Amino acid sequence: MTPEQKLAALGIELPASTAPLGAYLPVQRTGDLLFLSGLLPLADGKLLKTGKIGDQVTAEEGVRLARAVAINALAVLKSHLGELAKVRKCVKITGYIASAPGFTGQAAVLNGASELLVQVFGDPGRHARAAVGVSVLPLDSPLEADFIFEAGE
Repeated sequence: MTPEQKLAALGIELPASTAPLGAYLPVQRTGDLLFLSGLLPLADGKLLKTGKIGDQVTAEEGVRLARAVAINALAVLKSHLGELAKVRKCVKITGYIASAPGFTGQAAVLNGASELLVQVFGDPGRHARAAVGVSVLPLDSPLEADFIFEAGE
């Protein structure tokens, strides 16, 4: 099955890749590496939720938001590459989780993104990563993540 077929089997339709919210590129390619700029849990151009995880946003909601961020990353990849089958592997994810004081479940929240990439790409979806707790993110987003992928032609 192609990655697009796997997404369809999961009931996921990729959104259109959204325009950057600032003066940057959504993806920068150097050689076979694709560096995706930080992505927020947006749908139809709007944040799905605001606030800090462990306060206004539950950890379970955070997992779903991380999955939404990964879906947005896949949309950027598809827009850039034309097809997800050109992705050789996910190299790394860095997740920034806006955390309430005392919240220590950042890694579990980011699993929402990590697990989706494995579902879509199989073993090549496994990656290195960092899950970092921060005090605040743009637009009061609960999380943001950037990605590095390796792709061929």
